[in-house]
Amino acid sequence: MLMPLPTTLRRLVKEYEALSVRESLTGPGAPSTRLRDLAYTLCVSTGTREVTDALKAARAYLDRTAADSAAPSAQDGLVAERSATRCAPPVA
Repeated sequence: MLMPLPTTLRRLVKEYEALSVRESLTGPGAPSTRLRDLAYTLCVSTGTREVTDALKAARAYLDRTAADSAAPSAQDGLVAERSATRCAPPVA
């Protein structure tokens, strides 16, 4: 599976978490379109089906890449990684 560059994945996680907190402070309600889009993108990026799993996988991936001193060499901004899980589209 292709993984985004760590900087891209880090930005997605940070934006998802910030928006999730902001929306939780406004009370119960349907998540915004942007939050659903971020959740879907995180799932696709990490090869998971649930955003909690996507966040866990993203953090693990970011921890691994932080430990590596070598930068990704893919010119298109993606790094290959295997995963057996497929991502499902967001549920409205």
